[in-house]
Amino acid sequence: MTSFVDLEVFVRTVDGGSFSAAARALDMTPAAASIAVKRLEQQLGARLLVRSTRSLRLTEEGARYLDSARLALGALAEGEQAIREKHQGLSGVLQISAPSDFGRNLLLCWLDEFRLQHPHIQLQLLINDRQADLFREPVDVALRFGPLADSSLVALPILPQHRRLICASPDYLRRHGAPQTPADLVRHSILVYQPSGKRQVEWRLWRGEELIEVPLNGSYFTDDGEVARRWALAGHGVVRKSAIDVVADIRAGRLVQLLPEWRSDAVPINLVCPHRSQVSERVRQLQRFLQQRCQRWMDDHLA
Repeated sequence: MTSFVDLEVFVRTVDGGSFSAAARALDMTPAAASIAVKRLEQQLGARLLVRSTRSLRLTEEGARYLDSARLALGALAEGEQAIREKHQGLSGVLQISAPSDFGRNLLLCWLDEFRLQHPHIQLQLLINDRQADLFREPVDVALRFGPLADSSLVALPILPQHRRLICASPDYLRRHGAPQTPADLVRHSILVYQPSGKRQVEWRLWRGEELIEVPLNGSYFTDDGEVARRWALAGHGVVRKSAIDVVADIRAGRLVQLLPEWRSDAVPINLVCPHRSQVSERVRQLQRFLQQRCQRWMDDHLA
């Protein structure tokens, strides 16, 4: 019969890229980790990993078996968790990655409320605009804005109908005037937000079927969404930000939405997991909680 310990060693080895990484995660020696995977291969009668002095890679059989191993480990963990939760409610560690502006200015306060509802949950929060590698970093779920680049990830919707808005401060508009058309933006200072350091060269704007691509002309560039918003509040230029990050500033008059008849990119907000087996009850409760809070925030500030 297959050992769940051997299964976990196999999965951890794949995720970490080496027996040493799996050994560190499971508090065993690399030799013991290697033996566990060999034992699993002998039981299956198939080679799961191709080993070399410098690297490991999955065989075709290993790639097929990996999904089943994840499901089995996920089912075991979920069963154990369900038994504990029956007696004490939701518990355990929930590791969350979130983007900078949303994480600091909204999520941080909301998680206090989530913890009041589920006091036995331990929260670990990673905040930055670099997208966490969900397969290699110690993260259970990540909040992602926009379409997913990796179709293998599991996306749990938080705010599906969500877009970016173009805005600037009243002070900036008094000094430079408000653009009346997308073409006018080329004469303005653009605050360029480029998450993960990916350089942006244009904004794409739609009005019905009409599409305009606006080249970006700016002196301020950042990979941090909160910095981009602060620059806009300080009057340094025009910014394009996720609506949920700026609707409170627009409602309070600190920022003014520009070109409202033109639509910018859709940025649906999702809670993302590396695999279906990791969608635990903790994650589902967090999803429902964030759906309610995000929708309420948008409704309150767009009304």
